[in-house]
Amino acid sequence: MSQTTSAQPDRLIKKYPNRRLYDTQSSAYITLADIKQLVLDNAAFHVLDAKSGEDLTRSILLQIILEEESGGMPMFSANALAQIIRFYGHAMQGVMGTFLEKNIQVLMDIQDRMAEQSQGLYQQHFGPEAWTQLMNMQTPALQNMMNSYIEQSRHVFLQMQDQMQDQTRNLFTGFPFPGQPESGKKKR
Repeated sequence: MSQTTSAQPDRLIKKYPNRRLYDTQSSAYITLADIKQLVLDNAAFHVLDAKSGEDLTRSILLQIILEEESGGMPMFSANALAQIIRFYGHAMQGVMGTFLEKNIQVLMDIQDRMAEQSQGLYQQHFGPEAWTQLMNMQTPALQNMMNSYIEQSRHVFLQMQDQMQDQTRNLFTGFPFPGQPESGKKKR
């Protein structure tokens, strides 16, 4: 999970057979909550199996997501999770992963930009409670903006798909396919 661009090596966390996680930087055992804090702090780290050396970073991150989803405010609906599962083994699996990653990055960029723009304007006049209330009022507007973005993305994707189909048809016009009229041959 290398998100920083510094020359420092990623922090190494070793997972032992007894399921304990050992942070080699602090020379102490840590918990999933500690790893979650590393994520929140944008710290670069890797979790390796202490015995085999296998990279377990993704499975640890998935454990954290599972704990968060099991809590009081899940991010994904059961329908969304079922849709994600349906993409595994599907031809679109790679596209789905890239799509989700890019869209999460767009959302993070929007969040960063909103924070930058509002920092000088609002922080002088509002305390933390007022800031929370303001963000709660902005949630419907942000959701509407994201819905528009998703609809635009869907429209662009469908246009791209149509263009690819047309290009494929044009590329293979000389080949006879079942159900397609043969080009270049005259009907008798």
